[in-house]
Amino acid sequence: MDYVKLTERLIKALAKNEEAVTVKEFPSEDSKRVEIEVLVEADDLPRVIGKSGRNINAVRTILKASSSLHDHKYINLNVESF
Repeated sequence: MDYVKLTERLIKALAKNEEAVTVKEFPSEDSKRVEIEVLVEADDLPRVIGKSGRNINAVRTILKASSSLHDHKYINLNVESF
């Protein structure tokens, strides 16, 4: 399962400036862990996070559900702006 593509698709649906969204996977020491970092514009950060974190928590829930169906990996998702 390609969690980077799934994350990118979900975040781009939330952001106004889709071209500015960058999603990268970083290596982890543990084979059961996936580290994903999302970079968005400062204007899009409130939209991506959502009120009380609802949007980003929904994205995390979708990633967790996808992981439980495929390979049972723990996905750590970080969102930052530039």
